[in-house]
Amino acid sequence: MEIQFNGAVREVTGSKHLITTDEGKRILLDCGMYQGKGLETDGMNRDLGFEPKDIDHIILTHAHIDHSGLIPYVFKQGFNGSVICTSATRDLCSIMLVDSGFIQERDIYFFNKKRARKGLPPVKPLYSKKDAVASMELFIGVPYDRKFRIDDNIKVKFTDTGHMLGSGVANIEIIENGVTKRIAYTGDIGRPKNRILRSPKPFPQADILICESTYGNRLHHDSDRGEEDLLEVVNEACVKKGGKLIIPSFSVGRTQDLVYSLNNFYNDGRLPKIDIFVDSPLATNATEIFRMHPECFNDDILEIMETDPDPFGFNTLRYTKSVEESKALNTYDKPCVIISASGMAEAGRVKHHLANSITNPKNTILFVGYCAPTTLGARIMDGAKQVSIHGYVYPVNAEVRRIESYSGHADYQEMIEFLRCQDYGKITDTILVHGDLKPMEFFKHKLKQEGLKNVHIPNKGDTLFF
Repeated sequence: MEIQFNGAVREVTGSKHLITTDEGKRILLDCGMYQGKGLETDGMNRDLGFEPKDIDHIILTHAHIDHSGLIPYVFKQGFNGSVICTSATRDLCSIMLVDSGFIQERDIYFFNKKRARKGLPPVKPLYSKKDAVASMELFIGVPYDRKFRIDDNIKVKFTDTGHMLGSGVANIEIIENGVTKRIAYTGDIGRPKNRILRSPKPFPQADILICESTYGNRLHHDSDRGEEDLLEVVNEACVKKGGKLIIPSFSVGRTQDLVYSLNNFYNDGRLPKIDIFVDSPLATNATEIFRMHPECFNDDILEIMETDPDPFGFNTLRYTKSVEESKALNTYDKPCVIISASGMAEAGRVKHHLANSITNPKNTILFVGYCAPTTLGARIMDGAKQVSIHGYVYPVNAEVRRIESYSGHADYQEMIEFLRCQDYGKITDTILVHGDLKPMEFFKHKLKQEGLKNVHIPNKGDTLFF
């Protein structure tokens, strides 16, 4: 058996890891899109490192686009196998991949207008909404903790990682020459205490461990303190300063966390009397899917739902869908909170809200998660005096704040605690993926101190043999 690493290698986007068994079965672990790399992204996404028609199955750990976003593309290029994931992941992909297809079509439309002015021929999007809808026919939803038989020699079981709705460790058993080899691919690992989701669950013993390392050299702040920090920022921005609070946020996971925190403050009578807007059609649809999967919720939110049946809605909260509703927020002249995608401020409606608000010192921009170094969000967080948005340069006069405790990724100590369910002596190899090189190297050192041997940090395209 061999495993080739084609994405999220020494970086945190584009997850794709290809298993080829001795019998020639080809199983792709995740099929993620590269994001946040500007003009490089299109070429990187088209250069897969394998032939889609040769892939037999995709095992998908969760629905985030950097793990799932190229499934419609490989489908369009000839992949016709099965996509195996949890039921909640399938439901989220049904809206997230279609939204991604819409973004592909929209972005390529404007890109081709620029090419036409230069006399260049048009280019095609990676895939369309129609491709995304068609690719959903390949998805098979599997409950947590139930072993799914792919064929006589390959089985997979998902165990909860608490990273996002439906996320799971892919625990794979492959029989070769009468010997069972056990692979555990963590996908992304969540925090031990999540506001909405269950905590990460111990997973079956592995021989080969493929582990994420996003925050391999960082420790998070206390999550309870983070909620109090959120309330403090809302009060300072909207009550004391009388301005708008703009929160760039990922539509799936982060937005629901924020809304749930604000809902609890509302129930406790602590939320100031201001309007809260979630301005993202995808976030609105994703929240509906959250409501469909209470089996993924932790005991705390289930207890709250006994007296508050909708923890994602309260009287001063508005979900906006139409373009007209979104544009109306630009002239809204009262203090308010606007939560809008995307989290890295690279696309979506939040860019319009930033353009409309960033020059006013009364306003506040709050970041609640990771932003890749090349993104607009990172430039604002890093203290840029001015930024370009939609081709116009704006001075950054608004106050910029950051709360890290809403991160959906475990820090290095939390990942170590999660991995301690394993007998390290039985793990022959550990491969680190989905992390920048410095965090990976630090995390590798920590894992070796823990007793893990043969810890690898592959380069893109590397193949390891087992």
